[in-house]
Amino acid sequence: MKKTYKIEVDCANCANLMENAAKKTAGVKAATVNFMTQKMIVEFEDGVDAASVMQQVYKACKKVEDDCEIYL
Repeated sequence: MKKTYKIEVDCANCANLMENAAKKTAGVKAATVNFMTQKMIVEFEDGVDAASVMQQVYKACKKVEDDCEIYL
């Protein structure tokens, strides 16, 4: 399953770091963060609860940039 989320990120480098953090999160098959459109696309592994995985993605991204926002 693939979902798109609106995000707020301050720079392209932070967006890249957030993308890498999301990809390392358990339950995430693939992730893309687009700084220009301020969107994150996450593809989840089969059978996972997308909402709980996104909570973990959010925590991982907050470690990268503490003032980022992901609208779940």
